Amino acid sequence: MLDEDRTRVLPDEPGAGGPDLGFDRSVHMDHYGTRPPFCCVGAKGIVQRFVELGGPHAGRSLDVLDASGGYASACLGAGSPVIAGALRRAIEDSGYVTDEIASPERGRLLARLFGPGGLWSDRFPADEYHVSGRNSGSEGMELALRLVLESRFDRRRLRAAEGREGRNVILAFEGAWHGWTGALLPLINRRHYRAGLPTLAADPYGVTVEHIPFGEIEAAREYFAGNGHRLLAVFIEPVQGDAGILTPPPGYLREMARLCRDGGALLVADEILTFAKTGGFFGMTDDEGPIPTDVTVLGKSLGMGVLTTSMVVARRDLTVRETGAVATSDLRPITCAVMGAGIGHIHAEGLLERSREVGEHLGTLLRREVVERFPDLYREARGLGVMHGVELTESAARDVPAFREHMIRNGVYVEFMAGAGRRSHGLRYVFPTMRVAPPLIITAPEAESIVERIAAGSQAIREEAR
Repeated sequence: MLDEDRTRVLPDEPGAGGPDLGFDRSVHMDHYGTRPPFCCVGAKGIVQRFVELGGPHAGRSLDVLDASGGYASACLGAGSPVIAGALRRAIEDSGYVTDEIASPERGRLLARLFGPGGLWSDRFPADEYHVSGRNSGSEGMELALRLVLESRFDRRRLRAAEGREGRNVILAFEGAWHGWTGALLPLINRRHYRAGLPTLAADPYGVTVEHIPFGEIEAAREYFAGNGHRLLAVFIEPVQGDAGILTPPPGYLREMARLCRDGGALLVADEILTFAKTGGFFGMTDDEGPIPTDVTVLGKSLGMGVLTTSMVVARRDLTVRETGAVATSDLRPITCAVMGAGIGHIHAEGLLERSREVGEHLGTLLRREVVERFPDLYREARGLGVMHGVELTESAARDVPAFREHMIRNGVYVEFMAGAGRRSHGLRYVFPTMRVAPPLIITAPEAESIVERIAAGSQAIREEAR
């Protein structure tokens, strides 16, 4: 395939990428209903080279700024030499042993993070917490759920643990997203995703899931006052992602931790999306410091955009029955090498601090240059760190696919979240939201260019609607 200036961008030979693209669209399952007609043929940093696949501009190449970070997972962008070096070294030297066999690579990572003076030892001291790895964020959340369920079960007598018999409720939040696997579906309160699919059984040892609005502390206090004695655990995102980048008010997360502690419920933090995105490594943080949790699940950026992985950090008294949590992907040496190199680079280069500053600038620009200029298309911009959401208006929300294509053609790749939808307690409907969550390596000029391109795409959408 040639682009408009007759430059070859996709080879035509079988097996080289050109004709095989037909299989990408016909054999690869379509999870979206409609997919933009573009192919990525290369990337470096936050710049991706797209080629248009059909229509009057077929073959045209576009340099597209990545404002999504690959579902918010590629925190160091594309082609990081740090990660490439770690992969190469691990493949050549570190082996592929399972978690049953000790690994120096695994030991180095865990010591660097949780050992004395470790990067995360103030939050998760090694004498109080232990760690497991999984292949994805959803699998990590399933292990977290398993730890919660095991905490109320006497594995020796095969019955409910003494004093825990009545704790058969898990509290989640309206608009939450914790994964798309079967055991996690009950944590999602949106009927579209759950109708017709299995749920957790209530008897004899199962649980039911109830939902309250996120970020409403009085609703939480009211719920605990009436139901705290039944509550087994609370599953919470520090920032709700799929709901539209909803940030809680100051003090909310710490108060939720206090309610759980005083009420005897476990607190599970889903930091899969928020890890390294909020201006620090963890979203469960406020001006007082780390907010205590019983289980924390990390993912997405943890794999640095080259591996899908997750890490489950749990209090040491939370365990599963023998061999009940064995996993093929539990902190393999190669995975540990990538995580260790990436986290070390983020820390050494001050990328969290820099991204926080650039993120504040990005948020200001999104409000001023996008929401204020296009009130017919956007309702609100919100976020923190490098996680931002620009909520669509009701009329604009009807044609998200058009938004995606116009943004790409104007040189920026963004994602669109479902929005929290209808919420209780008189809270307003939250419409689909454009997520702008670029990699940590973004610079201020690149943030400005992203906003300029979003504004150009918005202008094209407005003109098409006329």
